[in-house]
Amino acid sequence: MKGPNVILRYFYLFALLSFVSVLLLPALAGAQDYPIMDRVADKVIQKYQNSSCQQLWQKKSKPKSEMEQKAVRFLKSDPQMRVAFIDKVAAPIANKMFECGMIP
Repeated sequence: MKGPNVILRYFYLFALLSFVSVLLLPALAGAQDYPIMDRVADKVIQKYQNSSCQQLWQKKSKPKSEMEQKAVRFLKSDPQMRVAFIDKVAAPIANKMFECGMIP
């Protein structure tokens, strides 16, 4: 009796695809909403991943550049973009900071 098994497999496949689409579609849509922010976030992530812990400690003690200050002001003015930016950079930056002893 293959009928019920086939129907059950299709049900599981449909459930899995629905679950994946609910998780992935908002992330993909968010990336398309802010292409420039997406590129800036990629550069920030690369900066952290390619920097040594010593470099990050030195950078932390220096004042922010005018461009960094402008980017922060821009993110403060657009809450949705700020959320998209933080969602993208938070895990890679936090992991590097943890490795460097910058956060517990």
